Amino acid sequence: MIVGMTYDLRDDYLAEGYSEEETAEFDRAETIDAIEKALRALGYETDRIGHFKALVTKIAAGRRWDIVFNIAEGLNGIGREAQVPALLDAYGIPYVFSDPLVLALTLDKAVTKRVVRDLGIPTPPFVVITGDSDIGECNLPYPLFVKPLAEGTGKGIDRQSRIHNQGELQSMAAELLRRFRQPVLVETYLPGREFTAGIVGTGRKARILGVMEVLLNDKAEPGVYSYVNKEHCEELVEYRIVDDETAIEAGRVALAAWRGLGCRDAGRVDIRADAAGVPNFMEVNPLAGLHPLHSDLPIIAGLVGVSFTSLIESIMHSAISRLDGCNS
Repeated sequence: MIVGMTYDLRDDYLAEGYSEEETAEFDRAETIDAIEKALRALGYETDRIGHFKALVTKIAAGRRWDIVFNIAEGLNGIGREAQVPALLDAYGIPYVFSDPLVLALTLDKAVTKRVVRDLGIPTPPFVVITGDSDIGECNLPYPLFVKPLAEGTGKGIDRQSRIHNQGELQSMAAELLRRFRQPVLVETYLPGREFTAGIVGTGRKARILGVMEVLLNDKAEPGVYSYVNKEHCEELVEYRIVDDETAIEAGRVALAAWRGLGCRDAGRVDIRADAAGVPNFMEVNPLAGLHPLHSDLPIIAGLVGVSFTSLIESIMHSAISRLDGCNS
């Protein structure tokens, strides 16, 4: 079986002049190397395709693959993560991970929360700020938490993201609107424990790989799993697999959201507890990072005794089972 590989390589965009933060969601060369090594160890033949434009060029030249291992985040637009799978769908080429609908939906954190809320899954109250004139109309009680509507990897999140008054909201929301050129999500701040749940599988066959608590050390930016804390997680963050009552409920919330949103094959759901200790859905990552040492999903796998190659094997098994009509 020939497996094509689509991805956005961080070094390529840095060489074009994009900043470290702008390229934070893109993959390092060692991630692509590790995925390819695992696929080959599992007996697959691999073909590195690259980003969306490279995929267009190769398809136009007549290239085809049995399945594409797609981790391309995309560069432009609210539907950037959906671009590669949409093109693959148009040409009838199967691929790993979620479809264009899911990837377009889940990149918009507010729309995702509306769907999750309709599913009866707890998520903190929120408003969306689309311009400076909206800032004064936010009537949620403080403290609040603000972040860009459609970013990942902690982009736009730092110690100032936790908001205590109108002045801080005005300043931070205006800065995010200017800096990221997209709406800002404002949520009720949840002071409880923070978890991320790794999930493998699709539909009723989806299962929790592990629930990991995120614990910030004394040197980390306090109270927030920020861009800096994620980029320097080895020095600033402790990760711990947990299975107490709250963690088990966090896993239930994560799995319900994963299935309800229609996510496929593998990914992560971020959960945070409110003041009463109730786990709330925060966001979902259906294209979770796969750096073998640095990304949360492989970290979870390692902590529960699953090797990186075994994780890739589970992902491929889920995708191929879908093609064979075995998932529901």
